[in-house]
Amino acid sequence: MTKTSVTAASLAASLAAAITLGAVPASAQSADKEKCYGVALAGKNDCAAGAGTTCAGTSKVNYQGNAWSYVAKGTCVSMKTPKGNGSLSPKKG
Repeated sequence: MTKTSVTAASLAASLAAAITLGAVPASAQSADKEKCYGVALAGKNDCAAGAGTTCAGTSKVNYQGNAWSYVAKGTCVSMKTPKGNGSLSPKKG
C-alpha cells in the first residue's frame, strides 16, 4: 500500500465512524436525560425550537417556550425561570 492509499483508507474509516455516531438517536445517547421546554437561554437550546428555527442554538429569546434543552431526568418541572417552571411539553407564548 502506498502512503496515499493508507491516508485515504484512514480518512474513510474516520468518516464512517463519525457518520455512525451521528446516526445514533439522542435518546439512546442520553437515557438519563429528558427534554425540558422553556429553560434554555437564547441560542443555547439543544434542537428544533419551533417555527423559524432549525436546530441547536437557534432559539431567539431566553426561556423560549418551544425551545428545549436536555436536563437530568426528573428535574425539569422543578426548574424555575423568570417565565415559570420548565415543562415536559412545549409551552405557549
